[in-house]
Order: sequence, then C-alpha cells, then structure tokens
Amino acid sequence: MSLFRTKSIEASIAETTEEEYLLKKNLTALDLTVFGIGVIIGAGIFTLTGRAAANYAGPAIVISFAVAALACGLAALCYAEFASTVPVSGSAYTFSYATLGEIVAWIIGWDLLLEMMLGASVVAQGWSQYFVTFLKHIGITFPESVAPGATFDLAAFLLIMVITALIAYGIKESMRVNLVFVAIKLFIVMFVIVMGLRFINTANYSPFIPPAHATEATSGTLKAPLVQLLFGLNPTTYGWGGILAGASLVFFAYIGFDVVATTAEEARNPQRDLPIGIIGSLIICTILYIAVSLVITGMVHYDQINPKAALASAFESVGQSWAATLISAGAVAGLFTVVMTLMIGSTRVIFAMCRDWLLPASWGKTSPRTGTPVRITLALGLIVALVASLTPIGELEEMVNIGTLSAFVLVCCAVPVLRKRRPDLERSFKVPGSPVLPYLAAITSFYLMLNLPLETWIRFLVWMAIGFVIYFAYSRKHSRLHVMGEAATPSEHIGNPAVGGRYDAHGSTRQD
Repeated sequence: MSLFRTKSIEASIAETTEEEYLLKKNLTALDLTVFGIGVIIGAGIFTLTGRAAANYAGPAIVISFAVAALACGLAALCYAEFASTVPVSGSAYTFSYATLGEIVAWIIGWDLLLEMMLGASVVAQGWSQYFVTFLKHIGITFPESVAPGATFDLAAFLLIMVITALIAYGIKESMRVNLVFVAIKLFIVMFVIVMGLRFINTANYSPFIPPAHATEATSGTLKAPLVQLLFGLNPTTYGWGGILAGASLVFFAYIGFDVVATTAEEARNPQRDLPIGIIGSLIICTILYIAVSLVITGMVHYDQINPKAALASAFESVGQSWAATLISAGAVAGLFTVVMTLMIGSTRVIFAMCRDWLLPASWGKTSPRTGTPVRITLALGLIVALVASLTPIGELEEMVNIGTLSAFVLVCCAVPVLRKRRPDLERSFKVPGSPVLPYLAAITSFYLMLNLPLETWIRFLVWMAIGFVIYFAYSRKHSRLHVMGEAATPSEHIGNPAVGGRYDAHGSTRQD
C-alpha cells in the first residue's frame, strides 16, 4: 500500500459518530478563544520577553514579536480554513491525512506530540519555580529536597496529575477552570501594562534597534543557528540579525493557537466558531505581548534587564517590590492554563491517531460518562508528570518550536493541495490569496526553523527517526486504511469486527 494513501474527508467526518470514539460537543466560540488565550499567554509574558530583549533584540523585541506573530498569523489562516472544513480531532494530523497522505500525517502527528508533550513538561517546570517563589512571598517555605532543581520536582508532578484528573473528568469542566485562570492571568497582564506605563523612561528606548556586533559564543558550535552554518554568516547579537533570532525564540510564546484546532470535534458550531477561536486568540495575545514588551524595555534599559525574572525585576527597580508577589501569582495562574491546554491538545492528537489505528485502537476509546479518552489522558499525564519532575528538560524548549514549525510548513502546503483536489467541499472560511499566501506562510515558518540551533535540528532528526521506526514496525500495517482499504468509509465497515462497533446501511453507529 502506498505511503501516501489519503483518507477521505467524508470518512474522517463519519468516523466521529462511532460510539466508542464519540466526543461531546460542548465548546462555543468563547470557549475556543479563551482556550487559545489560555495556552498562548504564559511563557512569552513571564519568561521569554526579558530574555529575548536582553540577549537578542533590545527594545526592538517588539519587532521580533510582530515577525513571529506574522508567521503564526499566516499559518493561523490556513489552520482556520482546514478546521472549519474538516471539523475532526487531530488538527494538522487530520488535515494532512486528507491531503498529503498517511506518512506525512504520521510525521505531523509525531511532531505535534513533540510540541505538546515536551511543551507541557517545560512549562510545568517553569510553573513550579513561580509557585515556590510565590509561596516565599507569602511566607511559606517549600521543602528544598523536592523543590525545583532537586532530584524530584514535587510541585511539577502534582500540577500535571491534578490537570490530568481534571481533563479526564470532562472537557466542559476543564474549560470552566480554564476560564477562571485566564481571567486572573489577563488581570495580571493588564496590571503590568497599566502600572508599568507610569514608570516608563523614553530614554531607555534609545537605541531602539541596538547596533549589531559579532559574537564568538556560538560560532562553529552545535548551538549556532543552522542558517549561520549553511550560509557562512557571522553570528551577531542585536541589529536585524538579533531581531530575527529573537523572533525564532519568542515564537515559543505563540504556540497554542494550533491547539484550538485539536478540539474541532468538540465544538458546537465548528464552521463558525473555530476560525473565531484560532484567529481571535492570536490577535488578542499579539497586542498584549507587544504592549508588555514596550513596558518592560521602557522601565529598564535593555542591557540591565534580568533575563530570568524580567517583570518582577522591572518593578523592583522602580521601588515597587510588592508587585513581584502579584506577578508571581499571575504567573502561577497563567502557566497553569498553558500546561492544561497543551495536555488537552496532546490527548486529542493521540486520540485521532488511535481512531485511525496508527496507534492501538483500544487506547482511544472514550468514556460514555465523561465523553473523554480517559485511558490516553491518564497514561499521557503520568508520562508528562515523570518527565517534568525527574528530568532537566527546560533547556529543550527550542525542540517545541521546531516541532510546531515543521507542522506549520506542511499544513500551509496542504491548503492549496486540498483546494485543487476537492474544490467541491464547502468552506465556511477561506485563506485569502491562495495559493500565494499559504506558500508564503510555509516559507516564513521554514525560515524560522533555520534560525534554530544545529543541536535542536539533530535532536529533532533523532525524534523523527524514532517515529519512523514505530510507523514502519507497527502503524503502517495496522492502519485503518491498510486493513479496510483506501476507499473505506464507515458504511463499508458493516460487520467487520476490527471496528469498535457495527454500522447500519447508512453508516450510523449502533450497539453490538
């Protein structure tokens, strides 16, 4: 069977009615927008802004955020078209299965797992640090033996397990908790912006784009950006090279809008609500990121910013130490929603792969009571909890970027492919300027990939090699398309015991 066999849109949508893989449709446009904000606003505000400004771009970090937002915005348009046309769990994995073929779908699904699982682990460790800091501010000492940096990070482990239990309990309940924490987070962000405006010194914006200067720190090493090694460019800090390097770094801050697409199957009106949730959350978060960047670099000169605690240090530098406690509380709430959203996204990607039998089908069965894939959720939660609590994985955050960007490239290329192959499909949202804009989005995302370090590319290739071993050893021969035939639809599965239920002549599920 061909590696590039595709799964029809009709089959993908029809399979959402299978009894054993049935998800509840509970999400509205507001839920999806809050969902997107919940995962996007987090690491970018509380950890990356100061580091990127201090080490790469200075006040021009604003431009870095705008460049990263442009790349994400172009990709977001492509995601919005796909998600509204193919409202099925799995996001980019499902989209590519219908256009570019099974092997590409597997690659994207494997990349998404890298993005979301590793992202959840990295952010959980960041949450643990802020949580312990917040406890210190209110007079509570956390045991050093299980604190961040110790052999076992208890706070990170407990965070993941609490979130896992919540996600397994139900998607609507998870969204209610998400809404509360997002409200707290947005309050803190607005506090930083409004309060910080009082202490801006416009002299700190000069020079807005600091002059570039060569650095030998990464030249010829695994930490050098791939684009430098490929084209023999001299490594620089600041200037336009620093701005683009900063954009590649802060891209991590935007990861999340694509996670909205993984919940497509649980949206009440996906054709209308998904584009709103994807594009709306990205626009809101971009405005907030740029505003916070302007405030921080206005309060403190870029060469004096503390990369590890930019927000708290900025307010301490102007005599507002009490604000550090409030900011720590906001980070605790903010990073909580990031971890939860990434966990939900990763479970839905695995769910979609199980339903296609690329992974064991029994893992993906949903609970009739909660309407969630409980087995996947509990297993994934335990893995992420152990990774977050036992490994020094924080230095691998750029792995999250390359996994996401590679998925962006393939999704953007898939939009014009599906337009050409299936012009008959109803599209409630269309990317303007296709095929030029989708291809431009793919090129932009690929360029950001080239700005990531060589060591990140090596780790990425190792991850992909592991994925190919699993695909050729198990997934290819167990694939639903392989077992049922490339033209299979649910109505053709009548009486086949390999499917987790039986179908009537119209393709509707019924109990065995």
